[in-house]
Amino acid sequence: MGKTTTAKMFEDEGIPVWDADSTVHRLYERDGAAVGKIARICPQAVRDATVDRAALKNWIAQDPTALAKIEAVVHPLVAADRAEFLRKADGDIVLLDIPLLFETGADTDMDAVVVVSTDAGIQRRRVLDRGTMTEAQFDTILAKQVPDAEKRRRADYVIETLDLAGARAQVQSCLKDIRQRLADA
Repeated sequence: MGKTTTAKMFEDEGIPVWDADSTVHRLYERDGAAVGKIARICPQAVRDATVDRAALKNWIAQDPTALAKIEAVVHPLVAADRAEFLRKADGDIVLLDIPLLFETGADTDMDAVVVVSTDAGIQRRRVLDRGTMTEAQFDTILAKQVPDAEKRRRADYVIETLDLAGARAQVQSCLKDIRQRLADA
């Protein structure tokens, strides 16, 4: 969808950004907080004291219960990291970059929700062009997510990422509106 690029645009505007994906990467690194817990539910996904993401993807593709088991381990660790970020964050606005915001129910904890979106064909191309997953893996993950139309409906702000200049202008407009709301509060 362009979520990472858009989060960087918020950061360029001086907004502290917490990134759930980066947090998961840290949790999966050598001796990260998730390594031992993942080893207990999927031993073949841990090699050299790190979590092998490719092995997790394969498990998810083969076992319909795998994703829920992984989430049960990882989501509490991610939530704790997010809470620590918020405790330390300095600024009137912070951005929490959370790919599974609605799926985890975390949207109810937000003051405002910004959804980054694009055309489904563009989304598919962007993901597959990374070379990190197959079409089947992408379809499996997409099928478990809240549909984009529903995310848009539930959002306070939608940023279309068809082009960089347009997305940047929408980020600036969003921040201007949020700051105005804060001033009026």
